[in-house]
Amino acid sequence: MSLAGKNLLDGPEPTLLSEDPALSARLEAGDEAEDLALRFPKASLPWAMCAEDALDEGRTLEGYAYARVGYHRGLDALRRHGWKGHGPVPFAHEPNRGFLRALAALGRAAAAIGELDEAERIQQFLDDSDPTAAAQLSR
Repeated sequence: MSLAGKNLLDGPEPTLLSEDPALSARLEAGDEAEDLALRFPKASLPWAMCAEDALDEGRTLEGYAYARVGYHRGLDALRRHGWKGHGPVPFAHEPNRGFLRALAALGRAAAAIGELDEAERIQQFLDDSDPTAAAQLSR
């Protein structure tokens, strides 16, 4: 029996979210983050984009709120795809990036409002999801 392709660590398989072609088309068309969030409220990516914009502009509480919505929308999507609360969520899989960006933005916002314990938990969650995500997102 070959071990090729087998999960030798007996952990959960990576969770791969589905692509939304309509969202991708609107992104390519250059729609603004808030318009995307209105049109695709269940998707993490628009909320993450709103959070990143707000945080970059110094609107910390607004950024925190947007990131929190994106995070929870992402958890919902992960669960619908079989995620059981732990396991890999690879950054290399494009549709996962909305959740990971929302998670990173939430950590950034939590740190900015002094919730350092939450920021640490979020960083650990990001690292557990994909150890390369933080570095990829800081580029």
